[in-house]
Amino acid sequence: MFFDRLLGTFSNDMGIDLGTANTLIFVKGKGVILSEPSVVAIQKGTSNVLAVGDEAKKMLGRTPENIVAIRPLKDGVIADFEVTESMLRYFIRKVHSQQKFLSPRPRVVVGVPSGITEVEKRAVEDSAHHAGAREVHLIKQPMAAAIGVGLPVQDPAGNMIVDMGGGTTEVAIVSLSGLVFSKSVRVGGDELDQSIIQYLKRTYNMLVGERMAEDIKFKVGSVFPLEEEFRLEVKGRDLVAGLPKTMSVSSEEIREALIEPVSSIVEGVRATLERCPPELSADLVDRGIILAGGGALLRGLDKLLSEETGLPVNVAEDPLSAVAMGTGKVLDELDFLHKIVSTDARRYHQSN
Repeated sequence: MFFDRLLGTFSNDMGIDLGTANTLIFVKGKGVILSEPSVVAIQKGTSNVLAVGDEAKKMLGRTPENIVAIRPLKDGVIADFEVTESMLRYFIRKVHSQQKFLSPRPRVVVGVPSGITEVEKRAVEDSAHHAGAREVHLIKQPMAAAIGVGLPVQDPAGNMIVDMGGGTTEVAIVSLSGLVFSKSVRVGGDELDQSIIQYLKRTYNMLVGERMAEDIKFKVGSVFPLEEEFRLEVKGRDLVAGLPKTMSVSSEEIREALIEPVSSIVEGVRATLERCPPELSADLVDRGIILAGGGALLRGLDKLLSEETGLPVNVAEDPLSAVAMGTGKVLDELDFLHKIVSTDARRYHQSN
């Protein structure tokens, strides 16, 4: 006990947003000091890690036969335990190398999807422990996002958060330090990228890679009519001729490509609102909905949700860092984290 207190004096504990697309690490007293893609490059047929994060992402779709660049998380949960552990260990060590007087075995708070199973929770905990954490706490991502954007989650009033990440979109109504109702929609940024790939393949017989699809999404992607529409030169492979090809696509076309996955998100928001108690629904009329996560940057998403729900919708000031900031804030109040966990557990048992 004395050793832990002494160690805590010189250590900066960590909050980790272990995302499908990106991993962010918040260090106590420093803020978010690491944000890198959740990608690992390994030697094919072995567990030999060649690159992690930014360096590994550059290899996606460009590797020779003996190297494989993979994303070890799928739909917000661990798909490859060993690779995830290697990735976490690399990121934690990288943070240590940047900071002085950091404990080699920090306490860690990890954001996880609200729909995660007990088996998946255990996988996250084990990965963090094996990666070097001496103590691991889990917090549901929508709660972490709500805390991170500054919502008054402890108040007896309704707050609604929509956190759109790479693998999932977390929709939740928060009140009195707990999730009144939450829904995890297995649609995120990756699904949008795949929709763009399939649209171009189906419409123009053109094949583009994941990185190009992501670039298209950021540059001309939208889900609501724009005041000024855009066009973008896209490079890929002609599936008929089998040769490299360049063509121009418009923001209207990409909007059409994104209709189906975005409709699933809208339905998730509607389903959550339908489960909201009347008193909290009244609060939401005034407070509205807050958008967080990388998907919050998608043009017109706030306008689309506002039109579909009739509620005011606002994008968080720093949507990409919302979950990481939330995990960091609860590091200062682990008693508050335990209260959140016990409140969620009590509500779960009452509903079953």
